[in-house]
Amino acid sequence: MSRKTIYNPDTKETLNDRRVFGGNSDGMINFTKMKYEWALRLWDTMEANTWFPKEVQMTADAKDYKYLTPAEKRMYDLVLSQLIFMDSLQTNNLMDNINPFITAPEINACLSRQSYEEANHSKSYAVMVESISDNTDNIYNMWKSDAKLKEKNDYIAEVYKNLTADGEAITDRKMLLAMFANQILEGLYFYAGFAAMYALGKSGKMLGSSQMIRFIQRDEITHLLLFQNMINSTRKERPELFTPELEETVRGMFRKAVQLESSWGAYITQGQILGFTDKIIEQYIQYLADRRLEAVGYKPEYNVKHPIPWVDGYASFNDQRTNFFEGNVVNYSKGSIDFDDF
Repeated sequence: MSRKTIYNPDTKETLNDRRVFGGNSDGMINFTKMKYEWALRLWDTMEANTWFPKEVQMTADAKDYKYLTPAEKRMYDLVLSQLIFMDSLQTNNLMDNINPFITAPEINACLSRQSYEEANHSKSYAVMVESISDNTDNIYNMWKSDAKLKEKNDYIAEVYKNLTADGEAITDRKMLLAMFANQILEGLYFYAGFAAMYALGKSGKMLGSSQMIRFIQRDEITHLLLFQNMINSTRKERPELFTPELEETVRGMFRKAVQLESSWGAYITQGQILGFTDKIIEQYIQYLADRRLEAVGYKPEYNVKHPIPWVDGYASFNDQRTNFFEGNVVNYSKGSIDFDDF
């Protein structure tokens, strides 16, 4: 598979011939005529969700942080460092490794928007770190110095390296597996950290941080929907790629992700965060994995119930116009996402 041709006026590809990857588009982004209507709906949702990190009030968090327990402070720092790494990685991964091979202009547009949002999340983490730390390098360098965090990050980075060019030819199968890897990143690898932040908010601490994470997670849901729709559209266009062998490979990727994220959740909480046990964290990640598998046409792997449904309540905006924790009016839109639209 070759990188897409950006300027391609001589193509004979019709709108109906368009493909997620492996197509021959003219490269023009025409929002009035597109094959993938879900991409337009998703773009409109992402646009409506525009927000800016400095508008989230962090003053109280600077005070709260000083009074966190040692376990809570350790968890907060580790979660921040992990999120910094993943969004930094994803900002570049989307533009350098994924978008160059996607041949549907409307999907290219959504991926470009996602890349901006990942960079915006990095800005969000900078606001959080600067609010609570006198030495920001302590948190920014934790992804290098903490052995458990480095182990997790090394694995994620290696998966991306193996599924992208890196001197080797990109194949249809590699591209499809890269899409599954992105679904897993957006739908699993953030969630133990998100839940940990919400646990602090639930106990009345670090409310600004919890609010920031809510905005970030809302973006991540649109990113998850983007890759799930890319996978499902490819399934319709190229059903021959979806072999039993592919399914087993994908399930193996999910099993490894569940193992890593569950282990990470146990590591950051160490049984000292109210409302969390190692078993609860593992079951939560298993539950999410089942939902992600179902979203792309596969049967669940674990068949477990949601062990901490209160997390969904903290993460949801539900068209509210006030700060979920403090009741303060905010001056920018908080859109909601209806999964049925996608």
